[in-house]
Amino acid sequence: MPPEHATVPQIARLLGYGGLIPFAALAALALGSSQSAAWIHALIAYGAVILSFVGALHWAFGMLVASSDRAARTMLCWSVIPALLGWLALLATPNTALVLLAATFALHFSLDLRLVRQHSLPAWYLPLRARLTLVACTSLLLSLFA
Repeated sequence: MPPEHATVPQIARLLGYGGLIPFAALAALALGSSQSAAWIHALIAYGAVILSFVGALHWAFGMLVASSDRAARTMLCWSVIPALLGWLALLATPNTALVLLAATFALHFSLDLRLVRQHSLPAWYLPLRARLTLVACTSLLLSLFA
């Protein structure tokens, strides 16, 4: 077991990895079913919901730093963008939606990288987010082949 994995609180590990089950299961169902359109629709909806959740992480981080701080304003402003892009994905064609969701998850992770350099977050946060983002993006992008 990698050392950074061992330091993730058990509840965060269980909830984080448990949240990947719908991504992986829906992608597998989309790839292996004659009803792929329905499974892709469910995957897009789930991705939009989770994207809203990860955006909210930056809202929480923004509240923890001084409200006059430029970084706090940036975090608060960014925190609503994933929800808006998730909503747009719900309105887009399936292939566009899958790519938009994956791209936004990746962009959000790049902002997490910057956030970790600027602010004190638990050492386990970024490695866990990297793994969660990788599986979510892979599931979304693999579904393009359904």
